[in-house]
Amino acid sequence: MPTIEEILKAMSTVQEPELGRDLVVLNMVKDIEADGSRVSLKIELTTPACPMKEKMLAEAEAALKRLPGVSETKVEFTHRVLGQKPVPEKGSLPGVKNILAVYACKGGVGKSTVAANLAASLALDGCSVGLFDADIHGPNIPLMMGVNGRPEGVDGKLIPLKAHGVKIMSWGFVADEGAPLIWRGPMVHGAVKKLLQDTQWGELDYLVVDLPPGTGDAPLTLIQIVPLAGVVVVTTPQDVALLDGARGIQMFRKFKVPVLGLVENMSGFTCPHCQKETQIFSKGGGEKEASRLKIPFIGALPLDPDIVKAGDTGVPIVIGQPKTSQAKAIRWMAQIVAGQISVANMAAE
Repeated sequence: MPTIEEILKAMSTVQEPELGRDLVVLNMVKDIEADGSRVSLKIELTTPACPMKEKMLAEAEAALKRLPGVSETKVEFTHRVLGQKPVPEKGSLPGVKNILAVYACKGGVGKSTVAANLAASLALDGCSVGLFDADIHGPNIPLMMGVNGRPEGVDGKLIPLKAHGVKIMSWGFVADEGAPLIWRGPMVHGAVKKLLQDTQWGELDYLVVDLPPGTGDAPLTLIQIVPLAGVVVVTTPQDVALLDGARGIQMFRKFKVPVLGLVENMSGFTCPHCQKETQIFSKGGGEKEASRLKIPFIGALPLDPDIVKAGDTGVPIVIGQPKTSQAKAIRWMAQIVAGQISVANMAAE
């Protein structure tokens, strides 16, 4: 039967791929037990949405089985989500570890679709997730997440509604249905701040914020009042969208908000009958722009009727059609983003 020291030495050969150090140095190996030829332990991840956990699992099991006398292994995952470092000059949301913004400088590129699916995907991976609809002029999240109603108030706080394992707050819950919001800048600033801070979010690993397009009051409000773990920028491949997206990226850089990467949406359309792909908005522009701006390219999503239908019926495609290539692509994107946030938070500890 191997000793604890021998097991730790074996596990020190397993790297956390994103952090670039071994699991023992990172103190991620927990609850080691050895019983005859059987060894069990847990690996404490920095997020349950870790994109590399299957790789670590395979390497850990192989490392343990190389120990003399070991024929059976049991490796399980647990997690402790790291929170972003507080910023003294900004406020915070009690219990919320990481605030992730989803943004597009140009409207109509699928930003809310990406935000809803990222939030649902993180929840599927076992994260505690909130989704804040900051697009007060066009609050689409209630429709896309299939939830409506009026939030209850308790002790001066609004209780978010819930769908698909995600806590949700939107101006669409509190405004008159169908009524346009005709407000000037200061009113927008006050509304976004109040709704965000007056919501009882509870304990969250991630709060995903669906920002309105442009470089106006709502994005600036969020940047100013709370620390952001980062922003995901959504664009289509066409030049006009890429040009606007670059302006938005420069805005976040100016305020020292990490740009986690770029998602190219509506990246080609494949005919369901002949399977021929048509590049409606061209293709590959997002990846080229990400390279030019020196930010990660997170991935591309096609212009697909199933994604549109999922949003219209209130069941994100990662929930309703999890086995499709589109859903798998979004799941991978969400894990990449969660991994990037973990790496940044670990570096700041």
